[in-house]
Amino acid sequence: MKSKRQLKIMEVIKEENIQTQQELAAKLRQEGIEVTQATVSRDVKQLGLIKVPSEEGGYKYSLPPRHKEKVNATSRMKRMFQDSVINIDYSENLIVVSTLPGTAQGVAALIDNSDWKHVIGTIAGDDTIMLVIKPKKKVEAVIEKLESLTS
Repeated sequence: MKSKRQLKIMEVIKEENIQTQQELAAKLRQEGIEVTQATVSRDVKQLGLIKVPSEEGGYKYSLPPRHKEKVNATSRMKRMFQDSVINIDYSENLIVVSTLPGTAQGVAALIDNSDWKHVIGTIAGDDTIMLVIKPKKKVEAVIEKLESLTS
């Protein structure tokens, strides 16, 4: 249901000048999707919607520019790895990344948002990240990719 609703939100904001969450909620209800303003607020945040100037004056919701975001995410990830990662090691299908204290969650979030094909997920503490890799034979490829970000 959530995916369907979020797809509809993206469709609506592409086609119409939606200025507020209340407007968006009303439009979704017209489309037969029952939502609360709190649900719409969470969806706006999860989709990363931004407000841009509208032709009529004021602001409207828009999808974030993807290309620029991807370039910035890659350079940000490289910078973060160079500044934070201390060590990378592995056992079986698990990779452990040691970072400076307080930086593991930020690095893990960048990995999670990068959609690496063989990384199932991460678990981060204060200074340690565990990556789960599938299949096991791809561990070395992922380590190479991680290490390329530190140099």
